[in-house]
Parts: sequence; C-alpha cells; structure tokens
Amino acid sequence: MLLNVSYNDNAIREKIDAEVGKPFSLKERWSMGGVGSSKLFITQTSLNIHNLLVLDQNLNTCNVELRPQGIIVRFRSLLETYGLVIPFYKLKIYKGKAEEYSIYKDESLIKILADTKTIHKFFSKINNLKAESRPPSVDEL
Repeated sequence: MLLNVSYNDNAIREKIDAEVGKPFSLKERWSMGGVGSSKLFITQTSLNIHNLLVLDQNLNTCNVELRPQGIIVRFRSLLETYGLVIPFYKLKIYKGKAEEYSIYKDESLIKILADTKTIHKFFSKINNLKAESRPPSVDEL
C-alpha cells in the first residue's frame, strides 16, 4: 500500500496501524537498538514509485521503519512524503550485488544501495523479525 503520509490524518494512521501494527514503544526501541534505518540511496524502483521520484531533481533517498508486523519505506517527492507499507507476509528482501538490497511487495520494488555495515546489520534485523513473526507450521503444532 503506497500512501501519502505527509499530513497527520487519522484515517491513514489507522490503515497503517492495521497493516503493520502500532509503532514500538520507547522501551522496545531502546532494547532493539533502534527501529529506523539511516538514509538509504535508491538505485532502482518499480514504475509506480519511479513516477513519483522523477517529479523533482533531488537525490532519491529513503529510510525504513520497523513495525511489529512489517516495515514502512518512506521517501520524499516534491514536498510530499510517501510511505510504502509492507507487512512481513508480503515482504521479500533479496541481496543482489554485494552492496544492494531489493525490497519487494507485490508489484512494488525498491532497490537500495547498502554501502556500510550498519545497513547490512539493519537488514539482518528485519530478516530476523520477519522470521520470528511467521505463524507456526503444521509440524510445529
């Protein structure tokens, strides 16, 4: 779900909370070592996101926020902030070249340049949370 999150709108906040859960509390953020990424440079996107990013001449950057049941990838275009809300069950992360991650949700794609160890650690944190959130299989019941 790609939403304009520039404004403090209760309807949009409720949609996001229903999809990926409410934000972590301060205590949980502290114990997890943070729930947000640093500035990530976008190298490639799907057409729906690309059409928003080409509206201005700024560098294409984004950041990722962890939520209990998914992530939110936020980026800016013109003076608006957009969020790609991805629940864990629809999230696909692939590590391409040594310094690139691909984030997929259905038809949406964002490729991120990962040039520091902190970015690699953050994406491993996402993968760990995604693995923990999976429902138990039939064998485990």
